Amino acid sequence: MDRAAAQRWLDAYVEAWRTYDPALIGELFSDDVEYRFYPAGDPVVGRDAVVRSWREPHGEASTRDEPGTWEAEYEPWAIDGSRLVAVGCSRYFTDASKGTVERVYDNCFLVEFDDQGRCRRFTEFYGRRSTAGD
Repeated sequence: MDRAAAQRWLDAYVEAWRTYDPALIGELFSDDVEYRFYPAGDPVVGRDAVVRSWREPHGEASTRDEPGTWEAEYEPWAIDGSRLVAVGCSRYFTDASKGTVERVYDNCFLVEFDDQGRCRRFTEFYGRRSTAGD
């Protein structure tokens, strides 16, 4: 995994999230992926289960985001062989006009890839930024 391949994967991750297209989501992950929405959470195991968890959130999965009400950007921070640490930011707006930021999260992803460049282990860490009035 090099920086360019890692960035392509991160960009594809954002696009899959934006569209909730099952094929795009599925292309990101290996058949036996272990996906954690939270560091201490139980993993969602298997590509089909991850696709379902994105499209029909339940349990530890976050809610499905309304189209146009968020934006996100992530970049590689460190790469070691098949392992990636990515950092970035997710911004949520009150509506699709994106006129008012409602909340901002700083994100860190721990990702391990298989030989085909698909994610086989994923863990997300995030923290909400404090804003005036919080």
